[in-house]
Amino acid sequence: MGAFLTVCMNPTLQKTLCFSSIVPGQVNRTDRHRLDASGKGINVTRVLCQLGKTATHLTQLGGELRPFFLALCKKDGLEIEWVESAGAVRFCYTLISGDRSTEITELVEEGEQVDAPAEERFLKKYKTLLPSFGTVIFSGAKARGFSDNLVPLMVCLARERGARIILDMRGSDLVKSLPYCPDIIKPNLFEFTGTFAPELKKLGELSGDEEGVKDRVREIALELAERHHCRIILSRGSRPLWYCGGGGFEEFPVKKIPAVNTVNTIGSGDAFTAGLASALDEGLDFRGALEAGTRCGAANARLLKPGVII
Repeated sequence: MGAFLTVCMNPTLQKTLCFSSIVPGQVNRTDRHRLDASGKGINVTRVLCQLGKTATHLTQLGGELRPFFLALCKKDGLEIEWVESAGAVRFCYTLISGDRSTEITELVEEGEQVDAPAEERFLKKYKTLLPSFGTVIFSGAKARGFSDNLVPLMVCLARERGARIILDMRGSDLVKSLPYCPDIIKPNLFEFTGTFAPELKKLGELSGDEEGVKDRVREIALELAERHHCRIILSRGSRPLWYCGGGGFEEFPVKKIPAVNTVNTIGSGDAFTAGLASALDEGLDFRGALEAGTRCGAANARLLKPGVII
């Protein structure tokens, strides 16, 4: 079994606040809150470590909050490699409300722009680390200031090294990385359609009936999987995920969680990625890896801290 390198260029301090209810336009107070190092790559790394895997996270860090971010990572036992940047660590906020039916609202800050030399430093560090890892997982969007060539180049280098490559991203980074034949791409359905079928999105939601959307997504996914020799996994929240690779387009059930047991779904997709990658590393077949991923995603949703399974 090999070691894992996770790559994410948009670190986050995640503030989670819980309310019995939220009244718009009023002062809402709570004594139930927490602050964690987060971001998609951190979440994946944390779950891999909780699964007993050796994982290292590569990111960029800048600003006055960098020591605090690193201290939180150290508290979680995470191995962090980072390069200096001018981009301060951003904050994101999760608002959880409701006593019987949980409503989760995510407020996301866009990351600050990094300085121009940060890209060269990042790529140099990546090249140094890459030979030590059998699986490379790229998660999330990059911070502003990094070029559109950086992620595809890193994917290309990982492919040349023969690493297993998992991409949980969207947009141009995903499109430009596909020619290097990643093993798995894992955007959610909304990200996938926004990247490859924007005509299906209207007013921030998918338009058309589910079967019509599924038919169009199936057509695109099968063509991409065949052309780029990859498997595609499309998560859909609590609904069965869609996946393809090996010739078919199928559904896989997601482990159901009673509403009363759902605490915080933020990070569940990242927990799925970690569970999937861990299972593949252990030699499970693809459906077995999907099952492992769904178990991890469900475990995360039962806990308040984002990106954990225990």
